[in-house]
Amino acid sequence: MTGTIRAVCISEKKGTVKKDIVSCRLLEDFGLENDAHAGSERQVSLLSWDEVEKFKKTSGLKDKIFPGAFGENLLAQGFDFKAFPVGSRFKCNDVELEITQIGKKCHSACDISKISGKCLMPTEGVFARVVHGGVVASGDRLELLRERRFSAAIIVSSDRSFKGEREDKSGPILKEILSDSGFLVCQRSLLPDDQEALYKTLCSLADIQRPDVIFTSGGTGFSPRDVTPEATLRASTKNAPGIAEALRAYSMTITKNAMLSRGASVIRGNTLIVNLPGSPKAARECVQYLLPVLEHAICLLRGEIVE
Repeated sequence: MTGTIRAVCISEKKGTVKKDIVSCRLLEDFGLENDAHAGSERQVSLLSWDEVEKFKKTSGLKDKIFPGAFGENLLAQGFDFKAFPVGSRFKCNDVELEITQIGKKCHSACDISKISGKCLMPTEGVFARVVHGGVVASGDRLELLRERRFSAAIIVSSDRSFKGEREDKSGPILKEILSDSGFLVCQRSLLPDDQEALYKTLCSLADIQRPDVIFTSGGTGFSPRDVTPEATLRASTKNAPGIAEALRAYSMTITKNAMLSRGASVIRGNTLIVNLPGSPKAARECVQYLLPVLEHAICLLRGEIVE
């Protein structure tokens, strides 16, 4: 699958509109050279030229919309970027990009949204990191690479950690294990033990970012504030109880207290959601136990294996 770069845009100062400079060097793990937003977690922003053209026709703002108007770095024809999951990779000349985020929350309205009440970047734009640098120019061929890394998101549910009363140790441990195993950890969230917040975050991650797997840590016990399994089951489109059962059985070989875990494992869309214990030690043990079968589970969800 291929497309075409239609514009290469940067803004040399934050708060200014991006302008098409036709050609630019992309620096590895940084972004576009001389772009004020390079070096952040969102290194390069991409937007579909086709979606911009549709917006021009429906908004009546054809004369006011130009490359860079929505804050995009690369405007490309032939791709609906939001349809590709986190971890997808694209190549243009020597440049290789990996999608790290789909959409964003706009904290300040751009000129187009002030006029029309709508902006494309929150729903149509994606962000990527520069895996390999090089030069990209308008008219260059953009290619989708078939191979992509597995992606994961981590949610830690803890009232005390959310309030800053206790350091979150599970989140960093899970990120380290997953990163060392080759996963792209696209998001890490710390939430209170609140069912509605957990439910909304699970749905948003699975529906918009679409990581291959979401791991939660905490909120799986008998305490009145432990509501992670309820939020997880509520967010599911399919149940996948075998994983939770296997993790409990394995943990029982370590401690009898594992029988008190109510953790669930489910599927939402093409994303697997697995509840892990809140204990950093137990979370580590469970995710390491699951890793050997996780690749097979993800490939089944992707439809790459038919049983």
